[in-house]
Amino acid sequence: MTYTPDAIRAITLSTLRLPLSVPISDAKVFTGRQKPMTEVVFLIAEIETEQGFSGHGFSYSKRGGGPAQYAHAKEVAGAAIGEDPNDIQKLYSKLLWAGASVGRSGVATQALAAIDIALYDLKAKRAGLPLSKLLGSHRDSVRTYNTSGGFLNASLDEVKARATQSLEEGIGGIKVKVGLPDSSEDLRRVRAVREHIGDAPLMVDANQQWDRATALRMGRRFEELELVWIEEPLDAYDAEGHADLARALDTPIATGEMLASVAEHERLIEARACDIIQPDAPRVGGITQFLRLMTFADQAGLDLAPHFAMEIHLHLAACYPREPWVEHFDWLDPLFEERLETRDGRMIVPNRPGLGITFTDQARAWTTEKVTITA
Repeated sequence: MTYTPDAIRAITLSTLRLPLSVPISDAKVFTGRQKPMTEVVFLIAEIETEQGFSGHGFSYSKRGGGPAQYAHAKEVAGAAIGEDPNDIQKLYSKLLWAGASVGRSGVATQALAAIDIALYDLKAKRAGLPLSKLLGSHRDSVRTYNTSGGFLNASLDEVKARATQSLEEGIGGIKVKVGLPDSSEDLRRVRAVREHIGDAPLMVDANQQWDRATALRMGRRFEELELVWIEEPLDAYDAEGHADLARALDTPIATGEMLASVAEHERLIEARACDIIQPDAPRVGGITQFLRLMTFADQAGLDLAPHFAMEIHLHLAACYPREPWVEHFDWLDPLFEERLETRDGRMIVPNRPGLGITFTDQARAWTTEKVTITA
């Protein structure tokens, strides 16, 4: 049996605004750097081919940048029309050069991520395989931890109740946000959660809001709580500071979610700035770039815990040679017909073709702009 070349017939781009049920606050709100988050803006790419195959992917932005992603994608997507959808790396390069004047990170590549992810979804569906199996997985389930229940806008009682619920639902670990102006309150909350959940895996996340001295002091205070990791203790681009902290503390350091290119992560890796790297496929440019980054991280002996977008990252984490973590968020539930299963502390990789997700009617109703690009 020989392969008959296919061609991309149309790319439909849309943007939607997902409202959050309550305004969300992390340490960046308490330091005055950001306002509470009330919505997440998504860029959706849906690709159709001449032979009738289709795939969809998404990128996203929190607080700012969503309209810019949509505008850039509209400008460059036409470069993929008529091309073979199976040539994903070639297409990524072509789209990158179509918008080269605005660079190779940030909005420029986040706009491409939705298209790149859609191409992988399409290719896996064509093969009749879950994306993880197309890429070559190491496991059929991944350790998982909950983040959406541990934000600073929630009272301690609410955090503990959500932690109980998460563990009862088969989620393995609990992450709690820290970085309040009053460090003693951080310690009180985290100690209370540790006592509440016993020896279940526990992580904390400062969202870049400590300076070097505070991070070291807090890291030492947290040592007794046997945390799985301390996340983003310093500014995301302070590779040297993270490296010093990683050497000074027994608790592993995790960071990387805010970086917007493979090159930025390479600097982190070369500096030995973390024990656990946390890339985000939509932020670094899609699956093509994420796979490059996984190779670098594995070569450096790092653990992996991708940020957000579990519907994408579950498949990618399943392909990492070392045992990874995947972050459980329930915010995106209204967007998809399917639910990811959690059991015994792990998230089960779905056996549906591609990413295994279908957008809901509600997602369509939240769409604010849409365009279809053809020849």
